[in-house]
Amino acid sequence: MDIVKKPSLKKFFHRNGRAMGSMGYFLLLMIVFLIGAPEVWIRPNLHQSVFVMMPTLLFMVIPLVFLVTSGEIDLSFASTYGLAAYVFALLVTAGIDPLIAFVGGICTGAIVGAAVGALIVFGRLSSLVASLGVLFLIRGFLFVSTNSRSITLLDIDTHWMYNLLVGKIYGVPVQVIWAMAFIIFSYYLFNRHVFGIHIHHVGDNEVSASQMGINVKAVKIKAFMFVGIGAAIAGMFTTLITYTFFPTQGFGYLLLALAAVFIGGTPYWGGLGTIVGAIFGVGVIAYMEIGVVAVGMSGTWRQFFNGLIILLALMGHRLHGDRVR
Repeated sequence: MDIVKKPSLKKFFHRNGRAMGSMGYFLLLMIVFLIGAPEVWIRPNLHQSVFVMMPTLLFMVIPLVFLVTSGEIDLSFASTYGLAAYVFALLVTAGIDPLIAFVGGICTGAIVGAAVGALIVFGRLSSLVASLGVLFLIRGFLFVSTNSRSITLLDIDTHWMYNLLVGKIYGVPVQVIWAMAFIIFSYYLFNRHVFGIHIHHVGDNEVSASQMGINVKAVKIKAFMFVGIGAAIAGMFTTLITYTFFPTQGFGYLLLALAAVFIGGTPYWGGLGTIVGAIFGVGVIAYMEIGVVAVGMSGTWRQFFNGLIILLALMGHRLHGDRVR
């Protein structure tokens, strides 16, 4: 009986090594911070602030796992985050019902994602360079159209949708519940649905995927759309939480979200990805943002440690380089 169990256990660790590696980074970080500042680390308020930040990152990072697994990358999501929030704020201040405005923001994200995907797929452009161009194009539009001024949503917290999306239930931010639902949906989509299977095949070998009858271009455009939708939701959640749209909104998440993807066990070369690992990757980034300061170090060290963890994660990807299905 032991002979039967050993191969299955070995197979489990082999298939889930990347997710377990990101979990290891997260646990190690927790131990270091707990030892460094135990009196701070046991305070509930510290973890509540992380739980407010994590859903925003999760809505951006998880769709990026799909896209990076397909062999592409999108930098424009940071500006899509701002554009969708801008559309939402404009519609609300114009008297449109916030729920309709929220749907409008999601549609904005989907349209931008589809446009970026089509530009890259049909134009045969580098996804890195093309999405970088779109990133600055949209951000420039936001600065010009708003004259670099913010938009305040007065009395938005009195609308029922505010409590539904970003209110609190027994002290727990509702956006945490929405993020959990998003994780469950994405996990099924990535690991059980035909779309996720196609994502893996396309990222592993486009030619083989095409010969299998998979519409490679359609799969990639859908992945770009998913990234746009996730960024749009994150942007509007932030606007609801702060009651304000800022034209610089989302730009600071560009490197943080990408870092969470790679720390979470999704390698940059495509064909492989992990939703569970991405959750731990987000946890590492979110806690790093406050943990460095909590242990008494200067906040300027955060980028140093983020970079160090990314390099360690990439080396781990190479050491665990077998492509397992």
